[in-house]
Amino acid sequence: MQTSLREIANKAKRDKKHRFGNLYTMLNEINLADSWRYLNKSASYGIDRISAKEYERNLEVNIKELVERLKRKGYRAKLVRRKYIPKGGGKYRPLGIPATEDKLVQVAVARILNAIYEQDFLPDSYGYRNGRSAKMALKELHYQLQYGWYGYVVEADISGFFDNINHDWMIRMLEERVNDRAFTRLIRKWLKAGIMEEDKSIIHPATGTPQGGIVSPVLANIYLHYVLDLWLEKVIKHRSEGRVYLCRYADDFVCLFQFKRDAEMFYKELPVRLEKFGLKLSEEKTRILSFSKYRMEENNRFEFLGFEFSWGKGKSGKPQIKRRTSRKKFRKSLKNFQQWCKENRGLKIKEMIEKLNKKLRGYYEYYGMIGNSSSLRKFFKILEVMLKKWLNRRSQRRSYTWEGYREMIKQYPLLKPMITEKKNYQLNLFESIC
Repeated sequence: MQTSLREIANKAKRDKKHRFGNLYTMLNEINLADSWRYLNKSASYGIDRISAKEYERNLEVNIKELVERLKRKGYRAKLVRRKYIPKGGGKYRPLGIPATEDKLVQVAVARILNAIYEQDFLPDSYGYRNGRSAKMALKELHYQLQYGWYGYVVEADISGFFDNINHDWMIRMLEERVNDRAFTRLIRKWLKAGIMEEDKSIIHPATGTPQGGIVSPVLANIYLHYVLDLWLEKVIKHRSEGRVYLCRYADDFVCLFQFKRDAEMFYKELPVRLEKFGLKLSEEKTRILSFSKYRMEENNRFEFLGFEFSWGKGKSGKPQIKRRTSRKKFRKSLKNFQQWCKENRGLKIKEMIEKLNKKLRGYYEYYGMIGNSSSLRKFFKILEVMLKKWLNRRSQRRSYTWEGYREMIKQYPLLKPMITEKKNYQLNLFESIC
């Protein structure tokens, strides 16, 4: 499989107009067995209630039967189990959980699509791509804001992106690079698969691809590659008088402009462009923002990927981009930590602190960006108050004064705030802006 994918990737890189055939034949026993290694074995099971561990007990036989059905075109996508997870503000994010067998085929298909389209995707697209993380997007955006001579930001949000992907446009986009009807029909089956809601009702979506489906991320990137990335690169940049920069992570994106008139042109044409492909902007989350070191008195700021960006002054007194944890994410994280402390207050102190430190390490790994020390310290201070509160609710008798709490922390120390971003991160300015 690895050799085949390398050959596909090399061919896609050499010939940007090549359309790949015979991809469906790659869904054989050897390649599906290889793809099994990439499946998350601890993920929730789908509508068939068969976990990865159960499927693995008879893996060879199960894969053989699956390949036979694929060959004779007898494979049918099962219903997707819908699950809702809270996203804050009383809202919920719908996740679609495919059956284990469907997950396996989707892994294989996603690997093939990634091998092709990674050669086409533009460098300013970061979401759901190997070796390109949210932290990389934040670092590059910070660099462009600090050194890129931009004066305006268009902050945009696509309403219900995953639920509104147009299936016909999706297939047409795939056919730009895929010349295999059996392969695209397979993808259409997943797009059209019925969804079983939590109340057991079944809906058959006319648009969208379920969040949580393994093939959904790469399909989403392909969709926005054609809808947004290429349009901005080939149309908006050529019509703009000044510099333009797009930073996109999945369906979250901001666009930087040197001149106001270019930003206004993009702001006006963006909803028309999205509407053509069945997408719509969230009006309350989309705006043009004046954002320049020469207009710091405006005190404008915007949020992207959990961080708030603004202009301020550094220690030397010179203008500097400031990053801090966004207020919304700050409150949400504290709420989550408080709920965790409440639910786990019955654990032994040592075990509780060990588990809490693992969660804190993950928090610092993401939010430990240079310049965000004050937010991290504030977060840690409030967390300590929460922890003491719930430790004192382990029994009827108050367990800890602050003096007693400090003694306990000496024995079982909490992981203190730390900056995890590497200080030597630098980009070639010439390559970044040309």
